[in-house]
Amino acid sequence: MAKRPGPVSTAIMIHLFNGFQNPFGGSERETLELYRLLSAEPQVRLWATSSRVSEGLMQEFPIRRVSPATRNVPAGGTYVFLGAHWRNKMWPYLIPRPRRLIYVFNTFHPKIIALTTHRPRLLGWPGAELVLISDFQKRMLRVEGVVHPSPIDIERFSPRQVRPNGPFTVGRLSRDTADKHHADDVALYEALLADGDAVRIQGGMPLKDRLAPHSQLELLPQGEFAAEQFLPTLDVFYYRTGSHVETFGRVVFEAMACGLPVVCHSHGGYADHIRHGENGFLFETTQQGARILAELKADPALRLAVGQKARRTVEQLFSPRAVQQRLDFYRR
Repeated sequence: MAKRPGPVSTAIMIHLFNGFQNPFGGSERETLELYRLLSAEPQVRLWATSSRVSEGLMQEFPIRRVSPATRNVPAGGTYVFLGAHWRNKMWPYLIPRPRRLIYVFNTFHPKIIALTTHRPRLLGWPGAELVLISDFQKRMLRVEGVVHPSPIDIERFSPRQVRPNGPFTVGRLSRDTADKHHADDVALYEALLADGDAVRIQGGMPLKDRLAPHSQLELLPQGEFAAEQFLPTLDVFYYRTGSHVETFGRVVFEAMACGLPVVCHSHGGYADHIRHGENGFLFETTQQGARILAELKADPALRLAVGQKARRTVEQLFSPRAVQQRLDFYRR
């Protein structure tokens, strides 16, 4: 008897594009987390748009290089660009037209918005749907689009159960780039060390020549420890950047997922989710930040209470229902 053909799949192929240059970059991590969430469905692909793609990421994940010459190209469906665009590239003209075009825009560069939303008519692609990663970013850019927080697997992060013996420890985590650090924080770190506190900074290589060696100072390179291993070694997560403005600030939410009180500069996408004095703290000046850190050092119960509310905040932000609604946007 002839075998009946199985049901024909009507799933839409989803293609995720990123430069994949930095294994510790926010847009790379955002792309890979979205892929993890969508990969229960077989119709999802990862594509590298940069020739400088990280070989480590290529080995760890099924990332394909876009190559029309070898016919290694997406074959239509939904094209999702995350932190990447096709400026000065010919390959968009040489691949099948997408059914939908989505840009997950995670910077503050208006020129790049113009590149991504105004394409040559000859290309014939559909109009771009814009996804922003914070209401703060949307207000700053004054553009229309849906807002999806950068996806984070909060189950990787667990609140620390027992505080280890040792000094009060303030720290932060970022990439090893100078614009991630504020010039005034050097003096703040020096004051903390002089007061007997410990300072741990992963992504701290730009500060090597600016902070004198100290027995309670650790400057670690980016990626030395996974975030879920590094963050629980802190008592407080402190964060302020220099010229770089965080449109979202994934690491702030990872710290909150660890049950840490976060003390952050008020200018950033994370600020919309921090209720000052309740689930975290916001400051404008170095003096304000220093006073908050001193208050937290003196009051372990306050650190615990604020950290618990911080954890509940990220549980609500990344609840199964909320995540499902965001994923449904891509599946349409």
